Amino acid sequence: MTLAIVDYGSGNLRSVAKACERVVAEAGRRDLVSVTADPEAVARADRVILPGVGAFADCRSGLEALDGMIEALIEFAITRGGPFLGICVGMQLMAREGHEFGHHPGFDWIAGDVTALQPDDPALKIPHMGWNTLRVTGAAHPVFAGIEDGQHAYFVHSYQFTTDDPGHTLLQAGYGGPVTAAVGRDNLVGTQFHPEKSQALGLRLLGNFLGWTP
Repeated sequence: MTLAIVDYGSGNLRSVAKACERVVAEAGRRDLVSVTADPEAVARADRVILPGVGAFADCRSGLEALDGMIEALIEFAITRGGPFLGICVGMQLMAREGHEFGHHPGFDWIAGDVTALQPDDPALKIPHMGWNTLRVTGAAHPVFAGIEDGQHAYFVHSYQFTTDDPGHTLLQAGYGGPVTAAVGRDNLVGTQFHPEKSQALGLRLLGNFLGWTP
């Protein structure tokens, strides 16, 4: 099995790769974990992870700068229906539109928009940064098997993905109101938090993803 982690100049690539390599090694698997900027490698991979750190528009522009990369992602995730995991802004890019520093088109794979966090407590700082408690809100999902209410994950973000269909929001956190922590439908899943920084919970999630057959 080949896992492609998309390298477009944004994201904790080595941290994601090291976490996945650890999961593979501990499971005694022979999966190939590849950090790649090659659209052909992404299109033919068995699984794809799209990380992302920074502004929505900058991440979109970074992908557009790699000739054929967005088309490869569409080929993999939409045409082939391959298992796809977006992390942080990589998750947000699955939305219809991002509203960070203007309105910018997303992939429109999961209906909804990415809007600014607006906690109802003015003492809460933006960005939302650090460990936060998760709450399961959607139907049981294989990628989140073993993740229960009250467990903690690591967040760094100022915007959140609000889905049109509440059923596509699988996990939430609280930060002056509910905050989307994970989304999914069909072969697509995404986390606002960083699995690669979320210790045992994150390793479990990545292991679930590597074994998931949508």
